[in-house]
Amino acid sequence: MNCEDSDNPDVLLDLANIPAEPATKRSICSKCERPMVVCWCVALPDPPFFTNCRIILLQHPAEEKRCLRTAPMLQLGLHEGNCLIFKGKKFPGRHEGLEDILSAPNTVLLYPSPNSIEISTLSSAQKPFNIVLIDGTWPQAKAIYASSTILHKIEQVKIISPMISNYAIRTQPSDGCLSTLETAAVALAQLENDQKYMELIRPLNKLCEDQFAHGAVSHQSKEFRIKNNTYPKLIGKRLNRVLKNADNLKTS
Repeated sequence: MNCEDSDNPDVLLDLANIPAEPATKRSICSKCERPMVVCWCVALPDPPFFTNCRIILLQHPAEEKRCLRTAPMLQLGLHEGNCLIFKGKKFPGRHEGLEDILSAPNTVLLYPSPNSIEISTLSSAQKPFNIVLIDGTWPQAKAIYASSTILHKIEQVKIISPMISNYAIRTQPSDGCLSTLETAAVALAQLENDQKYMELIRPLNKLCEDQFAHGAVSHQSKEFRIKNNTYPKLIGKRLNRVLKNADNLKTS
């Protein structure tokens, strides 16, 4: 096209009406809903694990929007009915049957409070347990706990583990912070005294490997970077409290 053509409105109109090339749609896995090239379903237990316990996830709505979340890995890695997900900011809300679950005597809440006891000390005679986890960032989890008074009445438990999170593509507040998937895997392994549940973490490893292959970088925890003077931001009051709580849990 020469300069004279560029001054012709009819020519410009013709150019504007040229249809764009249709976008090539990526094949999507029907299970994990990830693109097939980064699908992690091959790493799921086959068949899914059946457990005496039930994992109850109270999921913050914002967590569902994350494309690199671990809750689907947990739900698909366990037998149908062994992992139930309820979404909201305040519970039990309008979820049918959830209040009965949260009020049951065999329900425990995985929450790192000063009153929490180690989950491995629970009596096996009380099985099966409903293990409640809050799925969200630490501030979101605190907000859900504060607004859901029914959670304050549940026996609180914690896991003690030297494990460092394999969720290397996401920055954790401290070295002891685990993803929802990892927390559930360790809890089941300790409560049922069976290390097979640690295989639930394999899809997370596959996810991270695929992300690294596509240019992602490894993220060290904020605690690690602060201790090694590589954290690029000022340390606010909230982060200070998180790190202090993490240190208290390590020494308790």
